[in-house]
Amino acid sequence: MYLLGEKSKVPIFFMGFLVFMSLFFVKEPIVTQDAALNAADVSWMLTSSALVLIMTPGLAFFYGGMVKKKNVISTMLQSFICMAVVAVLWIVFGFSLVFGESVGGFIGNPMTYFMFNNVLEGQPWEGAPTIPFALFAIYQLKFAIITPALITGAFSERIRFTSYVLFICLFFIFIYSPLAHATWHPDGILMKMGVLDFAGGTVVHMSAGITALVAALYLRKGVETHIHHPARITYVLLGTGLLWFGWIGFNAGSAFSASELAVTALITTSTASGAGALTYIFFDAAKGVKPSAMGCCIGAVIGLVAITPAAGFVTAGHSLVIGAVAALISRTVITWRTRSGIDDTLDVFPSHGVGGMVGMLLTGVFASQSINPAVTEQGLFFGESSLFVTHLVGLIGATVFIVIMAILLLKITDLITPLRVTDADQDRGLDLSQHDECL
Repeated sequence: MYLLGEKSKVPIFFMGFLVFMSLFFVKEPIVTQDAALNAADVSWMLTSSALVLIMTPGLAFFYGGMVKKKNVISTMLQSFICMAVVAVLWIVFGFSLVFGESVGGFIGNPMTYFMFNNVLEGQPWEGAPTIPFALFAIYQLKFAIITPALITGAFSERIRFTSYVLFICLFFIFIYSPLAHATWHPDGILMKMGVLDFAGGTVVHMSAGITALVAALYLRKGVETHIHHPARITYVLLGTGLLWFGWIGFNAGSAFSASELAVTALITTSTASGAGALTYIFFDAAKGVKPSAMGCCIGAVIGLVAITPAAGFVTAGHSLVIGAVAALISRTVITWRTRSGIDDTLDVFPSHGVGGMVGMLLTGVFASQSINPAVTEQGLFFGESSLFVTHLVGLIGATVFIVIMAILLLKITDLITPLRVTDADQDRGLDLSQHDECL
């Protein structure tokens, strides 16, 4: 009751609802063994699930170190709470919305796997035939968890916690789930178009980054936008390390097997991130800016973001190009953003939104059948243009969808419970004003 706040309009009988649903709708699971399952693949995917999950605490440190000391706890909690909220939604109907029976290629039937029925006893997913269906479902949960957490950097230090929780629920249902279904479900509209997204450049980074930009514009400037004093650069370094480490599971795990393709994704992930970090530092050096820990960390993350959609489709050499180009473009957008007055506090849009867009387009340039037979049309680099055009059309369509839905969801949330903290609460700090806690 206390966590919801005295004036919150958010329903407080949520747990009772879950208990009721579990009593009346959950069947006794029937666990079956499938001879086609591969022990090495199962072990790798269990490990990958853990690796992807640790990225969310890593993101908490990454963002928490960048904000003012009085907002560190609040900022970190905004990432941590996603592990609880999205996990519950995923079990109840979220997995169905993404991977359930397709409704027009836009969304899954929420009843297909309602309350995880037919998951433990389900046959393996066609794209992951050697691991249990339940393991596939839990691995995909980790992607759904970190996506709304990425948005928080755009409005950190000025959003009410209860309003944020409501917003991430709406974002998960109405933006993440339709986009993930359209991209990764065999009957999804983007999948049928031929859009390639190996590990979530469109689904995760574009959806979070573009929503972050819309949120920054909607909430307008905070009262202290001219002041930027990171609380702990060491937290940023720690967070980057955890993100980089976890991204191995994020990208290489998306091969769904302990295979050569997973190794390729691991290599391209490592090289793109390195290229991104170095390019970011060199860009700053060319402008007379001293190399910084923050710059190195941000560049590495941009490289990781950009290679995500391409990780299992391109060569190691091309991954270097993707990481470097993305870092260069994103760094340029960050410079523009700081001069524009847009209060995207931690540059989520330049890093994740722009990085995801660049990665999506360059996947259409460098995707190769020699790396992955799932590439039915070679990239633009190899003399074929259809894949690049498909990705360009997909990018435009996804962007329009995300922008429209983000505006609607922000407005709905704001009508139910105000998004912005008061100027007095922001001046006091969100750790105290929202949680009665402080460092």
